[in-house]
Amino acid sequence: MAAKTGSLSINSENIFPIIKKWLYSDHDIFYRELISNGCDAITKLKKLDMMGEYTLPEDYKARIDVIVDPEKKTLTFQDNGLGMTAEEVEEYINQIAFSGAADFLEKYKDKSNADQIIGHFGLGFYSAFMVAEEVHIDTLSYKEGAKPVHWECDGGTEFSMEDGDRKEVGTTITLYLMDDCLEFCNEYKAEEVIKKYCSFMPTEIYLSKADTKDTQTIKAEEKLDTDTVVETIAPEKEGDPEKLKIVKRPELLNNTHPLWMKNPSECAKEEYLEFYRKVFQDYKEPLFWIHLNMDYPFNLKGILYFPKINMEYESIEGVIKLYNNQVFIADNIKEVIPEFLMLLKGVIDCPDLPLNVSRSALQNDGFVKKISDYISKKVADKLAGMCKTEKEEYEKYWDDISPFIKFGCLKDDKFCEKMTDYILFKNLDGVYMTLPECLEINRTDTDGEEENAVDESGNKVEAEVVTGEEKEAGEDTTEDTAEDGQEEKKEKTIYYVTDEQQQSQYINMFRAAKMDAVILTHNIDQPFISQLESKNEGIKFQRIDADLTDTFRSKTSKKAAEEMQAQAEEIAKLMKKALKKEKLEVKVEKLKNKKISSLLTLSEESRRMQDMMKMYSMNGMGMGDFGSEGETLILNANHPLVQYVTEHQDGEHVQMICEQLYDLAKLQHAPLSSEDMTKFIARSNEIMLLLAK
Repeated sequence: MAAKTGSLSINSENIFPIIKKWLYSDHDIFYRELISNGCDAITKLKKLDMMGEYTLPEDYKARIDVIVDPEKKTLTFQDNGLGMTAEEVEEYINQIAFSGAADFLEKYKDKSNADQIIGHFGLGFYSAFMVAEEVHIDTLSYKEGAKPVHWECDGGTEFSMEDGDRKEVGTTITLYLMDDCLEFCNEYKAEEVIKKYCSFMPTEIYLSKADTKDTQTIKAEEKLDTDTVVETIAPEKEGDPEKLKIVKRPELLNNTHPLWMKNPSECAKEEYLEFYRKVFQDYKEPLFWIHLNMDYPFNLKGILYFPKINMEYESIEGVIKLYNNQVFIADNIKEVIPEFLMLLKGVIDCPDLPLNVSRSALQNDGFVKKISDYISKKVADKLAGMCKTEKEEYEKYWDDISPFIKFGCLKDDKFCEKMTDYILFKNLDGVYMTLPECLEINRTDTDGEEENAVDESGNKVEAEVVTGEEKEAGEDTTEDTAEDGQEEKKEKTIYYVTDEQQQSQYINMFRAAKMDAVILTHNIDQPFISQLESKNEGIKFQRIDADLTDTFRSKTSKKAAEEMQAQAEEIAKLMKKALKKEKLEVKVEKLKNKKISSLLTLSEESRRMQDMMKMYSMNGMGMGDFGSEGETLILNANHPLVQYVTEHQDGEHVQMICEQLYDLAKLQHAPLSSEDMTKFIARSNEIMLLLAK
């Protein structure tokens, strides 16, 4: 072939400046593109052999070699794939993959869109010019009678092409690196980047360093390391000992058969753990994993690992690595991976993924949405299956995976729908229950239980007796019922605890009344239960200190209730004056447990509003900021201290007792402020001195 020169038909002289600047933060991407091209060439050659259109040599072993040469400032990529003829170089290199450059220029004329993935406009080879000032190609086609071709270009729009001297079928690409990119011909940097992008490519990739002048020599009888190969050096003169030149053996950098490409039935537990440790550099054992293996309606394989998740930290992010035919594309592409799965660690390989479009197009691509939905569905199916068939294992993992599942329910309605019946709630005794089980146990209709009521010490509590006279007077001692004998439909309430220590008094009351509650301590629990309420009509979540149910009250006659209401109004005025809290709501109730003097409740609505305001920094309210709207002080009419205040409203110690009753109630929710605690201690000492007199 006569030497040929010409201009690259790229429709613009600005193509190389754009390529060199494009995706500068990821300019190591050229490694992936050039190695991927080599893999493609080898794959095509193997297919030709399978189809009988070409016969591979008996000793053929597919491989790609990357050779760094710091002295010459070069980086070389060699493959033994199908090679190219002069006509193919003209078509695929000189014309830049047909219209690829025109598409490139049109999309990136405004200095590029950083979310595009290079290589899928047919420009993979030209990514070499991100780092090289000159590129050479030496190639020999598999076709019978083909001649070797040498091509070179200095990074402008001019190229030269002539006969080459390559003897074996395949292609060699040599990059003469720019001075500011010499790090890429450092063997350690090369190893780092190749492992980043090419750790699981289907063709073996070897890295080696070009021979140097100072290559070590040793005597022939000396022992050699297993990672070296040698070349014999002839003696300079007769009688001199034979020497060996030590050359480091090319290092294999990739695993051509990654675990996710295997059938799950072929994989052992230790293989999954070893893969996890190697890929994610995490030596804490994952809880469990899901092996995805799908061929229809699209090809998708992968492994998702569930690590321990602590939602108390501000930022939680896992790593989901996306591959295309074992070629690494990127971490955490949210258009393909559902957002809530970003908390996991794993790999997804989807050869069918349309990567010839930008991520903004991926986001609106129906096929990509199907992939995302499928991944979400498989995770839900796995978790639901575990809950059904491996309940004990599922319960063992629940505390660690529950934040992830709840986050998934908040982010994905379909996931939430599938998981609703497999969400677990841990009750006061540490027993795990599903939502349907909670609804059966935590019913609000507790009629008929009063005769079995006990106080917090386990002693039977006497119910207040309604006299015959009161009955004859027609005083109603029961709640109103619906007309026409129809039972009023009652909302089902699930009571919950957010802090077992702070709410211990209320927990004791629940235990004494043989009532149950679930424990919800994570920050994510509040928005999660709000979502469950919105999606499940008739279900209400209420913190155990939000209000008192009838279970804790003694039944009273209508007449007694009216008398107590009159007393409550008087005591309320007294308490508000003593505490200097005019907005405080005060109620007087007859509680079954006579040892409880006072309680504070904060309505569920007010608490959730406070939480929302706190989340958005609208004010400094916290859970312990009682005295605000929604708070109610409940005084037990059956307790001697409350009876004393009722009977001695003008007494000498009433002010002190009122303050003490209020602080005792507050302490059941949260620690007192430093000022209030100082007053509480001083007041307690004063009360004890009175008792000692």
